[in-house]
Parts: sequence; C-alpha cells; structure tokens
Amino acid sequence: MNKEDPISTAIGAIVNAGALAGAATLVWRAGKVIQAAGIGWRDVEAKLPIERDTLFRIASMTKPITSTAALMLFEEGRFALNDPIAHWAPEFSQMRVLRSRDGSLDQTYPAERPITFEDLLTHRSGLTYGAFHTGPLARAYEEALGGEVDSHVAPDDWIAGLAALPLIDQPGAAFHYGHSTDLLGLLIARIEDAPLCEVLERRIFGPLGMKDTGFTVPPEKRGRRAGMYGFNEAGRLVKRLTATGRSTLPERPADMTYVSGGGGLWSTLDDYLAFARMFVGAGAVGGLRLLRPGTLALMTSNRLTEGQRASSKLLGMPIFAAGHGFGMGVAVVIEPEKADPIRCGGGVGSVGWPGAWGGWWQADPNDDSVLIFLAHNMVELDQFAQGIGLGVFDAITKFQTLASALPR
Repeated sequence: MNKEDPISTAIGAIVNAGALAGAATLVWRAGKVIQAAGIGWRDVEAKLPIERDTLFRIASMTKPITSTAALMLFEEGRFALNDPIAHWAPEFSQMRVLRSRDGSLDQTYPAERPITFEDLLTHRSGLTYGAFHTGPLARAYEEALGGEVDSHVAPDDWIAGLAALPLIDQPGAAFHYGHSTDLLGLLIARIEDAPLCEVLERRIFGPLGMKDTGFTVPPEKRGRRAGMYGFNEAGRLVKRLTATGRSTLPERPADMTYVSGGGGLWSTLDDYLAFARMFVGAGAVGGLRLLRPGTLALMTSNRLTEGQRASSKLLGMPIFAAGHGFGMGVAVVIEPEKADPIRCGGGVGSVGWPGAWGGWWQADPNDDSVLIFLAHNMVELDQFAQGIGLGVFDAITKFQTLASALPR
C-alpha cells in the first residue's frame, strides 16, 4: 500500500477494521491512470495481497457489456428496439402476468403486448430474480433456471423455462431488476449463432485487449483470483468455503453451456477500464469504435418515465427516484446533487452500474474520467437487511469522494 495515497489509506482503514477483505481501485482521467492500488488481501489466511491484476467476479457489472454487444447488433439492423423478442425466441409469444407477485402461479391474465428488445435493455420486461420474492415464484425460478449465475440448465432449456413462468408486471409497465440481461445475452447468441462468450470475445474483449475478462478463468490465472469473503452471523469477516473447501467461487464445469450475460464475468481493473472508456469517448476507445455516438447517446439517456423512476425499488429501497435514471444497461445521473454515489456519481450524463459482490464503476464524460472499484463482498440479502457487510459501501463512497479530489 502506498501510504501517500489517500484512497489506499482510507480503504486500508476499513480493511484493518475487518469490514472488508480487500479491494482494488483505479482512477483514470484525461487519458491516463492517476491512481491504482490493491488494498488488503485476495487470500487473508495466506497473506496474499490484492494487486492491480487481481481477478474478481464482477457480477452485474457484466450487464453493461452484454447491453453494448446487443446495441452493436442493433446498429447492424439485426433487430429494432421495438421488435418483439418472440421473433428470435418464439417461446415468449404467449406470455401471462401474475395477478399477485407472491400469489399462486395459476392466477394470471394475458400480457397486453409482446416483450421487446428495449424492454430487456431497460429491465421493463416483467421478468425478475426469484431471490427477490418469497412466494411460489421464487421456487419456480430456481427449479426452472438453476443457479442465479452459473446454471446446469442448457441455454435453450433455460429460455423455455423462463418463458413458461408468468411475468410480475405488464411488459413496458415498470422497472423490475432481474434476468432481462441474461435473456438478452442468450438472444444475442441465437442471433449470432454462436455462444455469448465467443460473441463478446470477438466483438469486445479481443479488440479492446481485455485478455483477463471471461466467464471462466483458465488454470494458469487462477492464482490471481480474489477469494470469497463474507460475514458470519455475528458480522465478523470469514472465508466463504465451497464444497471442496476452497476460498473461491466453484469452478464452472467444462461441459456447462449456459453463461450469465447479467452477472457471470470475471475481470480486472485494467480490463474494465478498457471497456468503460467507451462512455467518455462517444462510443470509441482510442481508434476503436464500438458504438456510434448516436447509439451511445441512446444507451446513456434515461428511458424511464418519472413514474417508473419513482416506483423502482430494489430490496424495498428506491433505485432511481433521487438523482438517477436508467438507460440501456446503465444508470444515468440526471440530478448530480441528488445522486446516490452507490449507484454512480459524477455530473449530468455520467453512467455506471454496480455489482452485487462489491464491484462498482462510473464514467463521467464531463471531466473525461473513469473510476473503478473491485471487491469480493459475498453478503446474503438477509444480511444486508440486518446491516451486515455494509463496509463495502463506506469504502466505495470514500473512494469516489477522494478520487474527485485528486489533483487534475
């Protein structure tokens, strides 16, 4: 740790207090990295430090990448935003909507219109995550789809299983965070007639030089992964062991064909920077253009109505009502003075989207900056409700505040 780096010092204090195993941070502004650090431990017991090239599973920071790939296809005329997804997934041609979100699955009524590609990109499809519910829908999601991130269910069977479940709202009616981006990723694979991992490698990772980003980590890189750390019932930092006793996420079976375009990627600080720079480069990174400026403007403009912003909630808490809107795969700052930094901060038009395991980023075209924070903070939903594992939010807030104060 560089003791002269205020970011390392502040986050190091949170690590030393036992509120976080460690984190990696990076600040890029006007074409150069002005801060980068590994703070704390990727393996606490072995005293292996987090380093600049440590690999993290980035959870929902995957969503902006998958959304970008979809918009590349949109630019090529492969679909229109208002096209029904049933053109590529006829399984979704006859959807029904639950009368009560936690009620019986046979109490439904017909969807008023088809789900469109824009519905998936903006999370207004009526799809959800089963873990957000306590009624029959929660078990039905688990039985039909398998794991939330890695699933034994093959892609076509996963699509069919999801389509057989009722929606929790009418398509287009409201923002409901959930499997929309996972489905979008599998539709990308159908459109391209290739697995999503291959599409992302060919279109984004390879061209940008993102050599450490993917849905699996090859054996020769596994020593660089951050381990799984969470908290016990008393709120003390503990190793989260897998069935094999290792402090890491389970290895994906070699024959697993499903990938989560909504949350399955591993990445590093520098790889994610290569992607995030697109948002301050009008769709281009250096001489490489991913999206046209007009398409990026669509992606980074709020698509939600005022009512949809006001009613959007995650775990019972408002998401966008204060300061943010949502574009296509990213949150968008509308009113900086009201924006919650945990979503993303910066000036008007800044974007970002965090990951459930502690990853966070923002790109601000107003000052040509990108901030990235990566951590593994494996906390259960009920623990967050009890106030356990919240140190990561303190760390992100301090990182953002101190990064904005670095000399320009």
